[in-house]
Amino acid sequence: MSLPRPSLADIESAAVRLAGHAVRTPLLEAPLLNEALGGRLLVKPECLQLTGSFKIRGAYNKISGLDAEQRANGVIAYSSGNHAQGVAAAARMFGAPAVIVMPQDAPAIKIANTRAWGAEVVTYDRHGTNREALAQGIAAERGLTLVPPYDDPAIIAGQGTVGLEIAQDCAERGIRPDAAVICCGGGGLSSGSAIALSALLPGIALHTAEPAGWDDTARSLAAGERLANPAVVPTLCDALMAPIPGEITFPINRDLMHSGAAVDDREIVAAMLAANRHFKLVAEPGGAAALAAVLAGRIPLAGRTVVVVISGGNVDPATYADLIAGAS
Repeated sequence: MSLPRPSLADIESAAVRLAGHAVRTPLLEAPLLNEALGGRLLVKPECLQLTGSFKIRGAYNKISGLDAEQRANGVIAYSSGNHAQGVAAAARMFGAPAVIVMPQDAPAIKIANTRAWGAEVVTYDRHGTNREALAQGIAAERGLTLVPPYDDPAIIAGQGTVGLEIAQDCAERGIRPDAAVICCGGGGLSSGSAIALSALLPGIALHTAEPAGWDDTARSLAAGERLANPAVVPTLCDALMAPIPGEITFPINRDLMHSGAAVDDREIVAAMLAANRHFKLVAEPGGAAALAAVLAGRIPLAGRTVVVVISGGNVDPATYADLIAGAS
């Protein structure tokens, strides 16, 4: 049985809905970094997005499709922080109540910002509670509509506007990228962007980037089937800790992605430092995974033009300062 997947037209429709509500982030490049790397690196900084990550795109697109009664009753989501903020902000725009289920150890800035957008936050133990079951129970009890983090066609279409903007901006500037690298947790951003990029930039090589030990998509792409992460291992990338690729997102990634890359914490921090030095951007660890994959040589850049997405910048200031200082 084939699962539903959005089309390029769905992504283009999502872009129309998002206009004026989400930031159209630019494509940045640093000539001195290009010179040092021997290629052309373009960065899509979703850390400059309204809620500090790309997640507002999918959340807004999903909630825009709910009817008036569903919005009035409210929405619920589970997230380590970026989807949480995206749903909270989108719900506020529509005047809908929002409940967000978040792990107790999520970065404090993500919990605080989610509450600041007006959402009720319910915390849980990441290692002892099934977040999906917890959210579904609250949804049934209160009559809330679940806004999934990635496995939903409307969410995927909204995230796909990142790829749509990359393709459009490259066309306007006469740039023909050889490859694009997109960080991957559950796969919403990578699958949605892959639909747009493969349609509008035929022949572009598409790659996912994940933290080492959480590279379920990379291993699944190589195997041709969904594989779970065998164990819970420490990682700085709290935003990319999905245990297994999505049921809807993986078939899209399998069809359109060329390969997946895994990067370790040291390489992640080095990419965070590079984002600060060369682009004046604050990238959270998970948000820097795609940049790390290029800088660490997992995806070749020499003599090529490669686009990377910095997917988010929601990191606690003290944590960020410590990580950057340690890498300087």
